Amino acid sequence: MSNNYIFTSESVTRGHPDKICDQVSDAIVDHFLKQDPDARINAECAVSSGVMFISTHYATSATALDITDIARRTIREIGYPKEIFDANDCTILTSIMDHSETDYMPHDLDAMSDKELNKVTARQQTSVFGYACDHTEDLMPLPIWLAHRLAHRLDVVQSLKKLPYLLPDAEIQVGFEFMNAEPSCIHSITLVTTQHEDSDIELDGLREDVIKRVIDPVLKKVKIKCDEETIIHINPGGLRKGGGPSVHSGLTGRKTGIDTYGGFARSSGAALSGKDPMRIDRVGAYIARYAAKNVVAAELARECEVQLSYSIGIAEPVSLRVRTFGSGEVDDDAIADRLRQVIDFRPGGIVRDLGLKTISAQLGGFYRKLSVYGHMGRRELEVPWENTTLASKLK
Repeated sequence: MSNNYIFTSESVTRGHPDKICDQVSDAIVDHFLKQDPDARINAECAVSSGVMFISTHYATSATALDITDIARRTIREIGYPKEIFDANDCTILTSIMDHSETDYMPHDLDAMSDKELNKVTARQQTSVFGYACDHTEDLMPLPIWLAHRLAHRLDVVQSLKKLPYLLPDAEIQVGFEFMNAEPSCIHSITLVTTQHEDSDIELDGLREDVIKRVIDPVLKKVKIKCDEETIIHINPGGLRKGGGPSVHSGLTGRKTGIDTYGGFARSSGAALSGKDPMRIDRVGAYIARYAAKNVVAAELARECEVQLSYSIGIAEPVSLRVRTFGSGEVDDDAIADRLRQVIDFRPGGIVRDLGLKTISAQLGGFYRKLSVYGHMGRRELEVPWENTTLASKLK
């Protein structure tokens, strides 16, 4: 296999229909956890033109549970004009199942003994993956790292009305050229934006505005720059008048590549948004990233993948595999042994050690903030699985 190639990753902005659904789902999770850190929630959304469907299963002691109001507030904050998606008048259908009488089992994880933590078992059967590499200071693959920054910058420009003709729905694609498996230059940047239907912007003006307001400010902070051969596409298919749910539908959990590593590394394929912290298919992905990042931060490898598999009714992962793709300073199995010594991979241990039950109340809207621009590499949010304090213990 050649070590010279082009790799491309995609991100989207907050107004993409799939991300509308992710944000509503995680806003529901935050709402429950602020009132009851032991709440169990699974919230999924689907959205189309003028309508949203929300399915929520929960078990909780919380009482203020206006799901429809949470959805309308979230849609309103995303910022579509009324003619595209009206937060006040759109139809919201709900299917709400209360399992509190049978499934509500609060746990004081901090007070539990090691033996008691073994009784807090996985309730889903899953395999999860975590990945880290030394492309960036955040130890994330460069293509998705840059795509997310362009998406965030585009959202800032749109929300501040620096380019008033833009809608909050856009797609970003970044390609890097790799030489000897190392990123060498930016091959291409593609931004596809949407515009108000009454906008009179022309394609040439859009290109000039987006390069000046979005691309150039982001690239100033990137070590690997564009060169004369870098391809920049701005709406290569032409202007897109209108956008969001009026044009294409959305679903919670449909952007798992964007949420993780942009396809550069494996992910489980399971949705991360809309799930409480006791869902191992969510927090397992976080602890796997935590493990992989600390391996790279400890300079035990230049890149690392950690795979964890869980079975229903069992606390410990049934398998833990480390791969360093030939970049490791020590044997992969030896790294796996070190990880087992310093990280508690049981569901209760993960939630306890990363503080995932109380973080919504402490930081305010924490899980919703993760639902755009990726769940991994988010140092600006001070997410606990991006901490590298374990690196010294792994050396």
